[in-house]
Amino acid sequence: MLVKTFASAVHGVDARRITIEVSSGGQPVANKNFYNVVGLPDNAVKEGFQRIEAAVKHIGKHFPRTKIVVNMAPANLRKEGSAYDLPIAIGVLAATDQVNPERLSEFILMGELALDGSLRPVKGALPIAIQARKEGFKGLIVPKQNGKEAAIVNDIAVFGVENLKEAIEIVQGQGEHQPIEFDTRQVFYDLQSNYDVDFSDVKGQENIKRALELAAAGGHNAILIGPPGAGKTMLARRLPTILPPLSLQEALETTKIHSVAGVLPSDSGLVTIRPFRSPHHTISDVALVGGGSNPLPGEISLAHNGVLFLDELPEFQRSVLEVMRQPMEERKVNISRAKVSVDYPASFMLIASMNPCPCGFYNHPDKECVCGPGVVKRYLNKISGPLLDRIDLHVEVTPVSYDELSSTVRPSETSKDIVERVIQAREIQAARFKEVPSIYSNAQMPGRMVQEVCKLNKPGLTLLKTAMERLQLSARAYDRILKVARTAADLAGSDEIKIEHLAEAIQYRSLDRDGWAG
Repeated sequence: MLVKTFASAVHGVDARRITIEVSSGGQPVANKNFYNVVGLPDNAVKEGFQRIEAAVKHIGKHFPRTKIVVNMAPANLRKEGSAYDLPIAIGVLAATDQVNPERLSEFILMGELALDGSLRPVKGALPIAIQARKEGFKGLIVPKQNGKEAAIVNDIAVFGVENLKEAIEIVQGQGEHQPIEFDTRQVFYDLQSNYDVDFSDVKGQENIKRALELAAAGGHNAILIGPPGAGKTMLARRLPTILPPLSLQEALETTKIHSVAGVLPSDSGLVTIRPFRSPHHTISDVALVGGGSNPLPGEISLAHNGVLFLDELPEFQRSVLEVMRQPMEERKVNISRAKVSVDYPASFMLIASMNPCPCGFYNHPDKECVCGPGVVKRYLNKISGPLLDRIDLHVEVTPVSYDELSSTVRPSETSKDIVERVIQAREIQAARFKEVPSIYSNAQMPGRMVQEVCKLNKPGLTLLKTAMERLQLSARAYDRILKVARTAADLAGSDEIKIEHLAEAIQYRSLDRDGWAG
């Protein structure tokens, strides 16, 4: 008997339907080759036979010893992973008259089987659910751990099951299994600003808070430079709390990426706050930008719509940092292999931190730097000039004094207060770029728009010319200064860039100052 079940393969952040044809019949076969899987399966799919046989027997069903052929179409697409166990198992049972095949065409089935018939979670449940709805399937059956994630998609019945037996009952219309109810909008708005940290925790550092407010308001990249213990990491971790809240569309985009990568928490179906990714400096270039034989998203894609924090930037391998240059400009990354090419979104804010020198105390107000001549320069040269040019704000972080740490007279400003100003600035930018697709903030402006949007008066032009000549800034740094100045003007509610806005932007090019590194 020949039956068909349906599954999905995830390609990039989208899914594609896979038709699984199972044929069983003829005389019993004694040798080990009675079970054959064709259609470019990988080893994980082929090894599924052992799991499927044990699971089927465990729930009291008979696993046939007749010739079984499983074809996974389209046959020219590589099938990878263990998520095909469930559709193949139900296909085998239907082909041997142990499951009624009448309703199989209504469902997409995905899940890895354990030997006792229970189901383990799979990757990419959200894009699979989106594709299932798009193609008109009535239901989706996935492991219980993936239920909330898949149920984000409306207009399709999503069933989260614990084992093979429950999946069979749903397919046959038996039992009282109900689809998962998930109010996406309610969950989204309930958890939209659910952060564990706040800027009110930070004592002093008012100039650094201002710099991060600028970064958040314009979507600018920033690097924090200061001695150990000055608060660089603490400040960076609080940046997402002053970014505008995710829109529902951004939340769904981010959730798809986390779903494909398999890092979405099982108790949460939707990413409701902006991601904050902080990879260790020993990370490889593939782990950072994505890739592998079966390409998966890297850290820059997991930080999409959020913040990528690189602590101790000079300690990262130079080759790792260089691969970020193009994604930072294009806000997406293309991963090409011999037989596959996928695009992952990578629109993130880069926040980096570094010590000013190997010992950490160059330019320290109290402690003396013990680095020899030229050491500071060589340390800074670990970071390429083109990468530094892509960072808009160079912010020097100084240690907090005891008086500021112990002061209770003036409470620190909360993230809620700061984010209100950031949102107002972003609304100005949204109105400015409403006719321009794919541009939402000042940092995303291409060079041709900078001259039009960031016009300077005569005193401003004179100041900028002096700064460019003395600091020997590149053309890209010139654009960065104008963009940051435009953001400072937006925060002030000013239609034109005033000289104080430009001066503030110029001061955030610390690493470009002549003689900064000796």
